[in-house]
Amino acid sequence: MTAVTQKIPGFCAGIQYFAQTVPGLETYGTTPAISEGMKAIASPADPAAVYQTLLYADALRYLTLQTCSSKGSGHPGGFASQVEAYASLVMLGYKNIVTEVGHHAPGFYSAMFLDRSLEDMGITTVQQLGDRFRERHGLLGHLSGIIPGLLAPAGPLGQGQHFGMAGALLHRNTLFPFTVGDGGLGEPYIMSSMAHFHTAYPTVTNFLPVLVWNGYSQEHHSMVSLKTNEQMTAYWQGNGFDDVILVDAKAFDDQNQPGDYVDSTAFSLEQRLAFTQAVLTGVDKAAQSALGGKLTVFIIKQLKGAGVHARGAKSHNLYPKDTLDSPPIMAALQARALPPAAWELVRTNCERAAGGPAAKTVVTEFELPLADLGTLPLDEYAVGGDPKVSTTAMGQLVGYVGQCDRAFLVTNADGNEASGIANINQALKIIHPTADELYNQAPNGQVYEPLSEDACAGLAAALALFGSRSLWCSYESFAINGVPIWQTVTQAMAELRRPTPATVTLFTAGALEQGRNGWTHQRPEIEAYFAAMMRNGNVFPLFPPDANSIQACYEWALGARNKGVVITASKSPLPIRTSFEQTRQALQDGAIALQHTAGAKTIVFAVVGDMILAPVYAAAKALADQGIGSRIVSVISPRRLYRPHDVLWDTCSEPDNGFLDDAGFDRLFGGDALIGVAGGASGMLEPVMLRATCPRDTFCWKRGETTATAPELMGLNGITAEALTERAIALAR
Repeated sequence: MTAVTQKIPGFCAGIQYFAQTVPGLETYGTTPAISEGMKAIASPADPAAVYQTLLYADALRYLTLQTCSSKGSGHPGGFASQVEAYASLVMLGYKNIVTEVGHHAPGFYSAMFLDRSLEDMGITTVQQLGDRFRERHGLLGHLSGIIPGLLAPAGPLGQGQHFGMAGALLHRNTLFPFTVGDGGLGEPYIMSSMAHFHTAYPTVTNFLPVLVWNGYSQEHHSMVSLKTNEQMTAYWQGNGFDDVILVDAKAFDDQNQPGDYVDSTAFSLEQRLAFTQAVLTGVDKAAQSALGGKLTVFIIKQLKGAGVHARGAKSHNLYPKDTLDSPPIMAALQARALPPAAWELVRTNCERAAGGPAAKTVVTEFELPLADLGTLPLDEYAVGGDPKVSTTAMGQLVGYVGQCDRAFLVTNADGNEASGIANINQALKIIHPTADELYNQAPNGQVYEPLSEDACAGLAAALALFGSRSLWCSYESFAINGVPIWQTVTQAMAELRRPTPATVTLFTAGALEQGRNGWTHQRPEIEAYFAAMMRNGNVFPLFPPDANSIQACYEWALGARNKGVVITASKSPLPIRTSFEQTRQALQDGAIALQHTAGAKTIVFAVVGDMILAPVYAAAKALADQGIGSRIVSVISPRRLYRPHDVLWDTCSEPDNGFLDDAGFDRLFGGDALIGVAGGASGMLEPVMLRATCPRDTFCWKRGETTATAPELMGLNGITAEALTERAIALAR
């Protein structure tokens, strides 16, 4: 490297290596390809635009590798193999870019740095970019909700398409590209979810998968590495894609590289430019096709690790030895080094693209206006009156919300009718190309019914993240298949820089109602998942005991922001035990006392659930017959029952510090003995058990079995009036 005497822009502070010049800069780099006042290059055929796209690609490679090397950690190889595609999207004016590849994070951060989005975090120099990579209050190892300019989190594979489709559904004239790796392509959700979405919304094609086909997964060859170009094209066509645009670096190789996957950075400059122009032209065509009504995919085929420190799967991850002083890292950075003038040119193009930094322009940086719901048509049933189905009562409200808010979407994989919420289908209609009144189907419906819980949870949660209302409905026993993306989104909401509607779920047909179906339909262990998530600070599992309570719970959920709200209820007719006001109070306090029976001593029953109350009431009567008093407390919002220091509420962007104080807790749960009762996992009772000081015990779900009735299944799990009574007497002695 020769000494650099050019003036170095301030943002470049920290760059390890500069080049004196690069070939072609004086010819094609004198004026930014994106003119002042413009949002994109004038033409993908412009030689200067092609050259400057290549400069941007190399700048991304350089920053990605130096950022990772600054910590001897992170993942440069996958992003490096597709930077020509990413750079092309930005140069063409598209910045609403999503990814399903969390390992591309350092590349995305580099892009956000170059367009000045990260200045909102106080990151103004390359040195700061590296200093704050993989540090708390900095740039997380995988994309999250806190990074300015980035639309969505990225962690587990197979999620990015949900964000792209949600954005496309809410913003019909905006392109939402999302990168998907060929390693992640093995996840079945990606193709199936896009196929169902396209069937449901055939005119919504403004999401663009960008397949990064580099031949390798995280630690080995990808499972699609042996496919030919023709086979890969046929694969996408067979999954409903009208336009498959594939650019293969191999076709431009003038260095006789072996294998089907090659590194374009090894080409001569002439061929590097030819490859870049092909990508730029292909991306432009793909974008126009997607925006023009065709389901389109763009595929870039290039060796993983192109232009960084290693190739293939070996380029995927950096280790502690891979520092800025490591010879392979030094050599790679020197090979990609640019002169200060090129960095300034790249920065100018990135700033101008799409009208400004992503942090100021992408859709998720703004709060989406919501339709006015007016006054919810709540229907309060008389306490002690005829039993009612909770889910049906909530379904009436859901139908009303959808009629007021046409952007509102309900997702369900296993059928709403089976969950006692056929009224949702009747009011909002299942989205289906076959119109049929008998089955409540219509092409313009608002009930989205793929057979994948991942697709249900993914689209519903993504819509909420992007600012819209949604509801994911599921059988409790099957919901676990969609929880990972719901968890990802909920965690991102805790960090989000703007308010957004809570992501709301309704889980029905609990284990106690599924006796005949056996253990395959009895999986309330999912409640343990949500019990653990309560400590995040923004997760609120709700357990309404009746049809009045569930209406008040949903009313609260509709007004919640940046939260994950899980409503669990039965589809069987159950007694009305509460008023609206009681549940509204319980949503503040965490619980409500349903019944108090005087006696020589007081046994407190802390109950999570609705159907599970039946043996508890029977036990209270049996105790009363023996002169022992009791108090039945319905735990509706267990998160409120934690102590403030148990929960990371103060780390949330929309903090909620509502917790029941000690006096209130003692008023509800103070007694001579306490028994926690849950039809699901015992974890939901943890807040009560942590704070209670009297003798106590827990009755909860153990495992499933085939039974004829709910009481028989409760008996199998030891939850009977007799057992509760016996244990209560023993504890109170």
